[in-house]
Amino acid sequence: MTRLTLRRGHDRRVRGGHPWIFSNEIETVDGPGEAGSAVEVVAADGQRLGTGYYNPRSLIAARLLTRRAESIDTPAFFLTALQQAMAYRRAACGDLDTLRLVHGEGDGLPGLVVDRYGDVLSVQLLTAGMDARREAITAALRELLAPRAIVARNDTAMRELEGLPRQVELLHGEAPGPVTAAINGIAFSVDVTGGQKTGLFLDQRENCRRLGGLVRGGEVLDLFSYAGAWSLHAAAYGAAGVTGVDVSAAAVAQAAANARLNGLDPRCRFVAADVFDFLREHRGRRYHTVVLDSPAFIKSRKHLEEGKKGYLTVNRRALELVAPGGCLVTCSCSHHLDRATFLTLIAQAAQQARRSVKLVEMRGQAADHPVLPACPETDYLKCFILYVE
Repeated sequence: MTRLTLRRGHDRRVRGGHPWIFSNEIETVDGPGEAGSAVEVVAADGQRLGTGYYNPRSLIAARLLTRRAESIDTPAFFLTALQQAMAYRRAACGDLDTLRLVHGEGDGLPGLVVDRYGDVLSVQLLTAGMDARREAITAALRELLAPRAIVARNDTAMRELEGLPRQVELLHGEAPGPVTAAINGIAFSVDVTGGQKTGLFLDQRENCRRLGGLVRGGEVLDLFSYAGAWSLHAAAYGAAGVTGVDVSAAAVAQAAANARLNGLDPRCRFVAADVFDFLREHRGRRYHTVVLDSPAFIKSRKHLEEGKKGYLTVNRRALELVAPGGCLVTCSCSHHLDRATFLTLIAQAAQQARRSVKLVEMRGQAADHPVLPACPETDYLKCFILYVE
């Protein structure tokens, strides 16, 4: 096995539990060191730190999968890791058949995502190391869950950073059509081969449920509505009317279909429009609750300042549309934007909109997207509920 020796003084983060090793932290590579190959990682003093995989093309040159001396190239390794991930979810989430089964670093399997939609699994092999172990991963998933189909949504831009092609692949079974999945008792039609990410965003499940005490009898505006998760929850929880806005006509059509699937279409309407344009054009309109589930405006640290301006602008305009005594539910999934900075941006947006706000609650991602305390990058989702005067 190839051995990576870290530079002196560059092992503190890894010893603390973080699984990443950057290319500038490596002193020597003893062995072939091919993309995706297994590596033993040692500190400058020779102490073993763990086993992972290596990619010389990536800024994150190695990712650790275990701190023990064991092979990471067998179905047995992944079977054990998957069993641990499922045990955590049974304890934290209960018995759900629509959820994230593997959340990368949060489950000790960096580069691997597995979402479950009943008997269909949608996976992402995001790194060369996980892509090289697709057969072992597929075998472990089949043994543990006996799924009808396993679809690999390997069409994300992250794979290009690893020198991998972007593509959608069938790893097991027959290509499924739309799959019906339930979130908080609401049915969604999921396109596991063509929808965003793995087909549906599951990380807001618990936050959507929080709408139950906020929206009854009021008008709700859902911005960046995608498949209508927030909209349908608002309607199901008693909102008088819901308007969802998304720039994607396909997403709007999907959201409308999901509303019909649940018999909620009489109180839901969906508009295909740029959210910034919609907010400008509807100044003066008032909603009891505005949900702002923005996409990641900050894809990398170099885009931090530009992205902060985007969050400031969209939150200011959203606040202008909240009726006095109403609520703004605003989110950010950019891990480069920490909670304190996001809260500061909200305060600035409120000042610019000339609105007084009170923070009701700070929330994060659903429990099936676990946060690894030693890896702050896993704590990415911010969801703030604000009372607006």
